[in-house]
Amino acid sequence: MKLGIVGLPNVGKSTLFNSLTKAGAESANYPFCTIDPNVGIVAVPDERLKVLGELHHSEKVVPATVEFVDIAGLVKGASKGEGLGNQFLSNIREVDAIIHVVRCFEDSNIIHVDGSVNPLRDIETINLELIFSDLEILERRIARTVKGSKNDKALAKELELLEHLKEHLEAGNMAKSFAAENEEDLALIGEYNLLTYKPVIYAANVKEEDLAEDGGNLWVEQVKEFAKEEHSEVFVICAQIEQEIAELDEDEKKLFLEDMGLKESGLEKLIRASYRILGLISYLTAGPKETRAWTIIKGTRAPQAAGKIHTDFERGFIRAEIVNYANLVECGSLNAAKEKGLVRSEGKEYVVQDGDVVLFRFNV
Repeated sequence: MKLGIVGLPNVGKSTLFNSLTKAGAESANYPFCTIDPNVGIVAVPDERLKVLGELHHSEKVVPATVEFVDIAGLVKGASKGEGLGNQFLSNIREVDAIIHVVRCFEDSNIIHVDGSVNPLRDIETINLELIFSDLEILERRIARTVKGSKNDKALAKELELLEHLKEHLEAGNMAKSFAAENEEDLALIGEYNLLTYKPVIYAANVKEEDLAEDGGNLWVEQVKEFAKEEHSEVFVICAQIEQEIAELDEDEKKLFLEDMGLKESGLEKLIRASYRILGLISYLTAGPKETRAWTIIKGTRAPQAAGKIHTDFERGFIRAEIVNYANLVECGSLNAAKEKGLVRSEGKEYVVQDGDVVLFRFNV
């Protein structure tokens, strides 16, 4: 999973990136501090792995990972060369989803590029820059497609789609709100890698005192209402606190969160939001050599899930032996779970579930 972080300058973007990745990206109280895109790879927190690793005396435990890409703060007019932002938008074209950091706190010591805190205005500014950037992509695609469309029916049809999509964006709409006529059109739009077609998770960055309260920050409520309308996710975070949490070990982290009245860190909130919006789940494999989490799309059948480990597993798939994580832990071992009839043998049509502990049988 790859996530791109966007936002205006001075909204807490790089501070959040630092805390999520512990990568130490430069962060300062002036625009355009992040010149090159920062990239950090983070382990997905999953308590189940530690438990399974101990149960199987595994030599190593391998979590799923998320790659974060942080680019320079965008400003109004970035797509026309203002600031430094637009030249970096290409760095997040390949991401699966966008984390849009929105400032929901007042602080006279931290300059706001537009002079005041207004999350909905800020969201609109960023969205317009993403739209302008996507229009450039569409215009280039249209120019290429026009040439071959006279003698090619498929290209002529695609040209029609491109022009309708361009009109939709020019009206100030995001690509994800475009009503495609059929699955074929949807597949084509997916190929264009448009920023405004990607799922969005809004990170509402608040002050420490607003973190544990629910409904106490009117700016956060505005962001939640906006996100609801466009079927996006929102999580509330205090980037400054997350940076402090990032410096602690696991035991200290738990105590710190308890003292703050929080159940989980911002990273855990973000991972859950990302999995939800992208329709992802994790299945697990466990043994003496390795315990590991594998990320798949919800609805994936057993052979395709096996293919995540190795293509041979999918090609030569025979069956999958499956036990639910909670049942396995309760029984204490795979053999004990088998004795109780809790290990199932599933075939090619089985849809893998979150928390399935799987052993694939294959023959190539």
